[in-house]
Amino acid sequence: MKALALSTMFAQQDRFAHGGDFARFAAEAGYDSIEVSHSTREETLRQVLEANVLPVTSVHQPAPWVQHHDGRGNSHLNLASTDPGERRAAVDYARASIEWAGRIGASSVVVHLGQVTGLPAMFPEEHRLRRLIDSGIADDAQAAALRHAAIAARRSEAEPHLAAARASLLELVRAAEPWRIALGLENRYHFHEIPLPHEYDQLLAGLVPAQAGYWHDMGHAEVLHRLGFVDRHAWFAANGRRTIGAHIHDVSGIGDHRAPGRGDVDWEYIVAGLGHLPRYTLEINQHEPDEGVRGVRAFLTSVGLV
Repeated sequence: MKALALSTMFAQQDRFAHGGDFARFAAEAGYDSIEVSHSTREETLRQVLEANVLPVTSVHQPAPWVQHHDGRGNSHLNLASTDPGERRAAVDYARASIEWAGRIGASSVVVHLGQVTGLPAMFPEEHRLRRLIDSGIADDAQAAALRHAAIAARRSEAEPHLAAARASLLELVRAAEPWRIALGLENRYHFHEIPLPHEYDQLLAGLVPAQAGYWHDMGHAEVLHRLGFVDRHAWFAANGRRTIGAHIHDVSGIGDHRAPGRGDVDWEYIVAGLGHLPRYTLEINQHEPDEGVRGVRAFLTSVGLV
């Protein structure tokens, strides 16, 4: 039987103000372990651990959440920044996640490697495209023009940020090696974020999966496909051999983090791409119903993933 972890993303609600209550819920719902999300504060993380009902098998950088001195949450700092101070702070927060993972015995740290702009906000063209698609009245020509502009903007800005991301990754690999922790580079939700499928070759050059590999977020891949930016199959075609983990959740429209079965993803290609993995992390948002979270194993069994 394949192991399932539940992300503390689902814990971002009042009834789980104490992390121990979330840990007990996850155990009762049939999960084998927990992933600590980057929205989890240190107090909650400690409470999850003190409950001692499920192990934490992965940590999502930059957990735990803290406020940077400029008022931003630490998840908004950019590991691919070309500003040395910004990148240094982002690396330090990521190293803290690795140290937490090592101390608690987690085997993986999921990494958001940054973006190709100085700010975390998406390209304005992508924002307009998402609004068009959400409205249900997107004009094909207008959508194509917005898509083309975003692609051109990313291409013109990418290279120095990719070099900075590679430098950050190598620092984090060195920090993770004493703990024997693998870093999973997650595909992202927005088009300006790093990496795209072909960028993994540059970022992971010379590294083996025990050091760093591909972490597939099925919702992110599906949304970028529906926006017309990246074909959903491209992630597996480029990185299938180096996949070390996955976030599982469903998608409705261009909204992700739904409980499996509460969206309209084609699960056949997911099974083909991820069926070899021994475990999956369910990254389900706090607005989904309990029955969707509890019914995950039965649903994933029905589609052939577990």
